[in-house]
Amino acid sequence: METERLLTGLFDLQRFERDPALQKILDEVEAQYFSKELSDDTMHVFSAAGDPFLQPPDPKNRGGPL
Repeated sequence: METERLLTGLFDLQRFERDPALQKILDEVEAQYFSKELSDDTMHVFSAAGDPFLQPPDPKNRGGPL
């Protein structure tokens, strides 16, 4: 959590100071950790979790009759 506080403080400081060296560091952090909002078309590609409304199969009904 200490790192988060430090970064938050640096972002706040940069709003007033406009230090080019600090801005370079902040740009690198933003590029690495912050992302932009994805469009609906892009989100459609990332459905790896499956259908959220699909019920999982009942484990009792596995394999059918013995």
